[in-house]
Amino acid sequence: MTALFTSTGAQAQFAVCNQTFDVINVAIGQYQRETFETSGWWTIGPNQCANVIDEVLTARYVYVFAQDVFGKTIVSGATPMCVAPERFRIRGETECLVRGYLEARFHEVDTLRTERWTLFVYPP
Repeated sequence: MTALFTSTGAQAQFAVCNQTFDVINVAIGQYQRETFETSGWWTIGPNQCANVIDEVLTARYVYVFAQDVFGKTIVSGATPMCVAPERFRIRGETECLVRGYLEARFHEVDTLRTERWTLFVYPP
């Protein structure tokens, strides 16, 4: 996974820009109200961006997992969290399989407490 992380000063949000040649599906995780919450999927075409968080970033860290439409992992990391095959919003990051979800390894993005952050995903 090759990614570039930048911060800019305009609107408050977290955007993901797909710089690969493939369509990617993106899931995010954040710490919300005493626990982690994951949500997905945002489908982002080549050379397109999507705002995956539209409100002011309140958590310093945002967690990202992405795969192409064939299921090949594009962005991953060391933090295990839950995902589902279809659109989802899941509270809690433990016991994914027991609760009927899949486990994915999310990449931690340090937003440096800015209000807006853009993650660029490049081909491996």
